[in-house]
Amino acid sequence: MPDSTAPKLQDIAVWIFDLDNTLYPSGCDLGAQLGRRMGEFVAQFLDLPLDQARVVQKQYFHAHGTTLRGLMVEHGLEPDEYLDYVHNLDLSGIPIDDRLGRALDALPGRKVVYTNATTKHAQRVVGHLGIGHHFDGYFDIADAGFVPKPNHGPYDTVLNRHDIDPSRAVMVEDIAQNLMPAANLGMTTVWVRDGRDLTLAADQIRHVHHITDDLPGWLLELPA
Repeated sequence: MPDSTAPKLQDIAVWIFDLDNTLYPSGCDLGAQLGRRMGEFVAQFLDLPLDQARVVQKQYFHAHGTTLRGLMVEHGLEPDEYLDYVHNLDLSGIPIDDRLGRALDALPGRKVVYTNATTKHAQRVVGHLGIGHHFDGYFDIADAGFVPKPNHGPYDTVLNRHDIDPSRAVMVEDIAQNLMPAANLGMTTVWVRDGRDLTLAADQIRHVHHITDDLPGWLLELPA
């Protein structure tokens, strides 16, 4: 169960939102597209058959936090070519939920996107969703020095870069593990489970203050 000592959702000054599978449902095909393009890039870059490249891709993800980080560490990859290739995605399958725009409009405080992807990708997605005007800033994988969540360092950087007081900030994420550094820094945490059948032990979500399967609906309830 979430921590019963969760800070109150009052006087929050900044909302930090993850992007993929958080601001849109995890069930659309964007993740599958991204996975395919990562596999294709690894296959081309390392001159491997696609099935072997997918094995390497997963190994690097688990060992380094992202496939990109693995390619950089293990093979000296310059990241821009990879990022441009894997994020060249068809966004038409992402459903548009009008409730999300209304919820963000009613939500007091600044809104920032913090993503392991790129700002360009984030701006394309929020533009497709019709919510780009709600966000005051972005913090992406390049801003993080290509060190992915949940490594602690970039969380300090995003707070400094955007002048955020963690005691007055909320972080919203679809991966519970990525909320642990935020909680350790004093932020309120929201895990967007999105109806997925995920079974996590109590100690794996002790740092999670709120859980929702419907982010727009949960946000709309807050002003009331």
